Amino acid sequence: MNDEEEEVLRAEITVRRAARRSAQRKKDNDESKECHQREQRHLSRFGTRVSEGHRNYVLMYDMLTGIRIAVGRISAKLKRDLLHEDFAAAHKLVFDITGNELTPGVKYDFKFKDYAPWVFRNIREKFHIDAGDYLMSLTSQYILSELGSPGKSGSFFYYSRDYRFIIKTIHVAEHKFMRKILNYYYQHVCENPNTLLCRFYGLHRIKLPRGRKIHFVVMENIFPSNLDVHETFDLKGSMFGRLTSDEEVARNPHAVMKDQNWVENQHTLKLGPTKRAIFLEQLERDVTLLKKLNIMDYSLLVGVHDLRRGNSEGIRDHHLQIVKPLDLHKTSTSATKADIVRKALKHANPVQIDTSELPESPSKDRGHCVFYSDNGGYRSSDENDNISDALYFIGVIDILTPYNLVKKTEHLWKSITQNKNTISSVPPTVYGNRFSEFIHKATCEPNNTYIPSQQVTAQF
Repeated sequence: MNDEEEEVLRAEITVRRAARRSAQRKKDNDESKECHQREQRHLSRFGTRVSEGHRNYVLMYDMLTGIRIAVGRISAKLKRDLLHEDFAAAHKLVFDITGNELTPGVKYDFKFKDYAPWVFRNIREKFHIDAGDYLMSLTSQYILSELGSPGKSGSFFYYSRDYRFIIKTIHVAEHKFMRKILNYYYQHVCENPNTLLCRFYGLHRIKLPRGRKIHFVVMENIFPSNLDVHETFDLKGSMFGRLTSDEEVARNPHAVMKDQNWVENQHTLKLGPTKRAIFLEQLERDVTLLKKLNIMDYSLLVGVHDLRRGNSEGIRDHHLQIVKPLDLHKTSTSATKADIVRKALKHANPVQIDTSELPESPSKDRGHCVFYSDNGGYRSSDENDNISDALYFIGVIDILTPYNLVKKTEHLWKSITQNKNTISSVPPTVYGNRFSEFIHKATCEPNNTYIPSQQVTAQF
């Protein structure tokens, strides 16, 4: 074949690929409209159906496909020392229906970026996360969040099949900030294996057709797979607007409580002297880093498992759903691999989760952290350091919000009409000191209702 014939052949292949993609997009759009109408008639009580045609279905598929290929590639390489440029690295993969030498053929066209892959590989290893378990957990079947819609941030998230990991979308500003502080974060987790800070295991981006870009992180789930969480609190140390109303609690007895609920009900973290000292010392180290990095608006997530109640109420049975793909082994052997995968995805359908399918015990990696070593949590104790009847699941979350111009403006505006010491948006040093003070008080038996300090002066 001469050069001219090769050029003609290449052009013909390009045209045929473009035609196939166009036909596939038209088919997907038609199916999307039909499924969207069907979806509106079948909303789940605890979460939105995520089947083909749902607005987040393609996104979920692309995320997990990208993770599987990117993490698999970096994990297969021989271990080496980190280099300075590893923190700024970004590896791009292009996926389409035909595939190429680096990526397999996939159902949808998209581009995937894996940020600082060597750094996150090292972080996973620091926290004893096995690469094979990580990929199996993330890319097999998907448990839906109990949230039916995105929160105030506009983010949404999914749990992995064994409830160990969370995939959460983030804003581009959070993405950029994460890359900016990654070196400091990495050094901190290396020096503090018991850190309470959110554990990030991957930072990625996908670009969908027509230019839409989605950034997301993979992080560890603080809550356990094997135990019901009877109460959940999100504590920031601020009081303004930090209340879950009685009406909301009546509608959902397991709603997330906030600072005012904690204070009004005189809750405490019941920790004896030894456990209290370990907890507060680590918290101070973590908060010191957050203040140094100009971060605010984070919170302490506290889940409480009452050992006397155990799993008798079946909370997880009603709050989680699972997306199960079609059994590939039952499909026709004459079908191509692409046809099998497409059929499996098309018929993927969420069902109420059977908690017997979740692990009966915490993953082994959790035992390496003192705060997750008591059956996946931190056992309560009395003033004589004797264990008592509660198990706490605790961690500092939402650590990607810097005190930027937007937050400074918010602080200035709210300070005009509200007590500036009670609002959430305050300078990082003030925020960190107030947060630490609140949590210190939360670990002691209260003599009366907690009143936030009025001695803190806001700084700009």
